[in-house]
Amino acid sequence: MLTKKEKTTRPSTFGGRLRRFVLITIAAFLVLTLAVVLLFRWVPPPTTAFMIRERMVGVKIDYQWVPISRISPYAALAVIASEDQNFFKHWGLDLKAIADAVQENQHRKTPRGASTISQQVVKNLFLWPGHSYVRKIMEAYFTIVMEQLWPKQRILEVYLNIAEMGNRVFGVEAASQRFFQKAAADLNRRESAALAAVLPNPKQMSVLRPSDYVRHRTRQIMQQMRALGGTNSLKQGLEQYLD
Repeated sequence: MLTKKEKTTRPSTFGGRLRRFVLITIAAFLVLTLAVVLLFRWVPPPTTAFMIRERMVGVKIDYQWVPISRISPYAALAVIASEDQNFFKHWGLDLKAIADAVQENQHRKTPRGASTISQQVVKNLFLWPGHSYVRKIMEAYFTIVMEQLWPKQRILEVYLNIAEMGNRVFGVEAASQRFFQKAAADLNRRESAALAAVLPNPKQMSVLRPSDYVRHRTRQIMQQMRALGGTNSLKQGLEQYLD
């Protein structure tokens, strides 16, 4: 039979152990995620969560990593113009774009996303497909951490290398070789815009057989590229981030 003292101390002991377990688990999670994010600041990712998903169903992917110094500045500008024109201004989450998308989606049949390039890097590199609240929280956490630990240059470099730009074609180098038979360093303005145009749905949209939508989107991206500064301003503007 338990004494009065044992009855009062056992629950508190269990509660203390539970709290320690939770704190250790949180600490381990933080250390592990920080280490992984910091590692990929310098190490080219050998694969991503999305590539692993493709490999799990037995398909072959095309993925070639190149440093940003071997990627055409037009390609960098095209993805910024297409995906995230506030890339150099936000801290990972573009709150204004999110608010605008929420308001606009009230009147749209097809919801418009507001993911930044940073968020897309996180989704492709670390997370799984889906729209659960757990995944959204993880996405926000990783995005904020990555923005603190990586310079913008690195975020853009990784995005250009891991984004799917054709069916099972990952990265601008693989896409450039596949669709234009040239290195990513040699992409011109129109080619870069065409690759950016298929980013919303690279499995259905084609660079080689563009639909009317892809052609229209390519022209729009080229206009936005000019609006962001044109050829000379583009090179000068990117150099401050890509040096």
